[in-house]
Amino acid sequence: MLRGLTRGPFGARPALGGLAEAVAVEPTSTVAEASGQPAPSYVPPPVAPMPEPEPPRKPEGPSEAEQQYETLKRHIHMQLVDRLDMNRVAEMDPKTLRNEIRALVEQLCDTENPLLNRNERQRLVNEVLDETFGFGPLELLLKDDKIGDIMINGPKKVYIEKGGRIQKSEVVFRDNDHLLQIIDRIVSRVGRRVDETSPMVDARLPNGSRFNAIIPPLALDGPTVTIRLFGSKPLSQHDLLKFKAFTPEMLTLMEGAMKARLNIIISGGTGSGKTTLLNTLSSFIQPDHRVITIEDAAELQLQQDHVVRLETRPPNIEGRGAVTATDLVKNALRMRPDRIIIGECRGAETLDMIQAMNTGHEGSMTTVHANTPRDAMSRLETMISMAGLELPIRALRSQFASAVDLIIQASRLQGGPRKVTSISEVVGMEGDTIIMQEIFAFRLIGVDADGRAFGEFSSTGIRPTFMDRLESSGVHVSPEIFRQKVLLKD
Repeated sequence: MLRGLTRGPFGARPALGGLAEAVAVEPTSTVAEASGQPAPSYVPPPVAPMPEPEPPRKPEGPSEAEQQYETLKRHIHMQLVDRLDMNRVAEMDPKTLRNEIRALVEQLCDTENPLLNRNERQRLVNEVLDETFGFGPLELLLKDDKIGDIMINGPKKVYIEKGGRIQKSEVVFRDNDHLLQIIDRIVSRVGRRVDETSPMVDARLPNGSRFNAIIPPLALDGPTVTIRLFGSKPLSQHDLLKFKAFTPEMLTLMEGAMKARLNIIISGGTGSGKTTLLNTLSSFIQPDHRVITIEDAAELQLQQDHVVRLETRPPNIEGRGAVTATDLVKNALRMRPDRIIIGECRGAETLDMIQAMNTGHEGSMTTVHANTPRDAMSRLETMISMAGLELPIRALRSQFASAVDLIIQASRLQGGPRKVTSISEVVGMEGDTIIMQEIFAFRLIGVDADGRAFGEFSSTGIRPTFMDRLESSGVHVSPEIFRQKVLLKD
């Protein structure tokens, strides 16, 4: 051992010298000496363990094998496009065409890389088919029923909402051009376009899911896509009861309101479940009623057979040909509707909708973005004012009070649960103020260890004034459900 050096956790270091050396050479008496046993001549200083080496960092970006795989896939896809007879393709039914192209891709795999194993070959065939017929990398996410939202922030950042929580997906696009190609394929199928002159677009997927895209130069980090997924089978009232979105008592009132043809507004923030709730309540519409729906991008999934679906149209590249929701509401009034449902009120169509409710088209519905029932009424008023329709405030509020019967508030709480947090009746006017009374409410209590909000549903003890109207329509609702009490804790 070198004199004057000891070993520390970071290698050799100078010893303390002097007194420390004397202590090391001539140790003091110990318990062993006191017991008559010989003391050890030398006790080595403790040595700290060597630090474990850091694990090797994973290289950023795709591995060499993944790059080779993507190159092979692009090469096979290009050869496939070259070999397709487009005239023959147009005449074939989709199922036969898909089977023939699958066989052709298998043949190209044998030619280009016969060493692919079974799983790699199957993956390659499926991805080439998705690129040819579907929406490329999105197909994998669109097939997952547990995903509620897909959010794409450029080609390499794809996020999904699953179980009420947002997480990053492993799905990526090759580059901006690849993502733009998929966006263009989606919007072109519904007669929309997206380019630098029109960089924002709303559309729908074949399964009814809502699609929004915004591209450069407005989106600085690459094309941005948001998809709100709706399952192929709409959620039923039993599903929402199981999820504790509302209580049986609340459902009884909403069902009675639908059957008695009350005019209803569903209010809520983004992602609060307004459209899902509207779809569910539509199952209570009488089967012999003629229902006309008006939407910017069709996404409602009504349960009736006698439904006419209308969709707005944006202007063409010359700025002509636009058909607004206001135009469609006015036309719908000439189509002998029993009920009119507007997917969402955003502008001047609000006044036409209110007037339709006031002129015999009872049982109509719409949704609006607002955080409370009171805010919903204020927002409707604001939208009419912003549309340039100069009407006296009192006259406007009077129309609202006489047209709207019920406001159902939907909310998305912390941690993901969606609930009906309020059902309020519009009673009438008092002075210049619209009077409302809350019938059912959800009171937030706190947040659990998993970050999920919880609370309790309760009835406020107020009996709605439209009960006689329900009875005259043949709808019986027990007064017991309105007795003030806690209905459910969740």
